[in-house]
Amino acid sequence: MCAMTHPASPELDPELYLPRMASVVAVESMTAREKFFKVELSKPLGHRPGQFVMLSLLGIGEAPISISCGPRHDNILEMVIRNAGSLTRVLHRLQPGARVGIRGPFGSGFHLDDFNGKDVVCIVGGLGLAPLRSLIQPIIAQPQRFGSITIISGCRTPAEELYRDELESWSRMDQDKVSVIRLVDKTANLPWNGKIGLVTAPIPDLKINPARTLVALCGPPVMYKFVLMELKALGIPNSQIFVDLERRMKCGVGQCGHCQINHVYCCQEGPVFRFDRIENLQEALQ
Repeated sequence: MCAMTHPASPELDPELYLPRMASVVAVESMTAREKFFKVELSKPLGHRPGQFVMLSLLGIGEAPISISCGPRHDNILEMVIRNAGSLTRVLHRLQPGARVGIRGPFGSGFHLDDFNGKDVVCIVGGLGLAPLRSLIQPIIAQPQRFGSITIISGCRTPAEELYRDELESWSRMDQDKVSVIRLVDKTANLPWNGKIGLVTAPIPDLKINPARTLVALCGPPVMYKFVLMELKALGIPNSQIFVDLERRMKCGVGQCGHCQINHVYCCQEGPVFRFDRIENLQEALQ
């Protein structure tokens, strides 16, 4: 059994413990359960792809929310919020001009330099596109820095697809450089111009060089097991696979233990992990 280690307490920095107030500048419905939020802070957030913030409403509560935009030089932060509880129910009623609290950014995130010159495969399921968009955006914006770029995005029905216009826009880019595969489990009698099937279906047919390919995954835990099996069959080492794990993070600074995976604190050492680091952690993919 691994001895439990606790991260060192961070210094008392207002950026970590006290929320910065931000103004809601746009709210848009994306699906029956998800809304897109754009908020403006007093200064740039300075985040990396894959990081998250703690979003709060005075007198209501606080929750971890993935950052859904790539690094920016302005003061704008974009998020997708699912109506899943008391706080998010109130958030869904907000209108432009409302004020919210933001702590962060927190977590490890992705380092774009790791992807330089590599073929990149991003595989997302359901709400997983929201956090992984923060990685896809900067990669798509400078495709010359990378090899081939493949995006596999799946959801249950067309009504649950996030960022449809953006996915379709990416699919119209140079076909020799960027490949976008959109899937649904079933059409539910709705219009659909993508494929039908699970996100695992296209993986065996990917034309990639395993030695120079990096893969980023984000989706429901049940998805990971089967996607990882397909990637192993392609010969992609676990050291070249990044998984974005969702956990119930409560503080963001490694003090409360809610997000603990065995001896690892997801809010600080994750939520993005290289898979070879966590493959033997029993609780990682639960």
